Amino acid sequence: MTYEESATLSNDFAFRGRIKIASVKYSDAVGIQTTPVSQRTALVKWSFRCAQQPDQVAAELQPYVVMDAAIQAAGVDENGKSLVTDTALQAAVEATVNKQNS
Repeated sequence: MTYEESATLSNDFAFRGRIKIASVKYSDAVGIQTTPVSQRTALVKWSFRCAQQPDQVAAELQPYVVMDAAIQAAGVDENGKSLVTDTALQAAVEATVNKQNS
């Protein structure tokens, strides 16, 4: 994707909604992991924050998710809408969150 396409997608409200759903789904998964909390403190804190403020978390993640290789490779259609699958988006959101909370 070009910088212009990436910038447009970074501000796309519908794409932010998809990121929000992927974030909430991952937040729920973090809550049921069997790994001790002491080994993933930052991730658990993120999960609580996501549960309380999903819109804010999605807005903060959006530019970083857009720059994920899978999102860039999927590209956008002629209307600037992302062509990434939900499965690839979920992986991109999880990878972004893990990078930011490692």
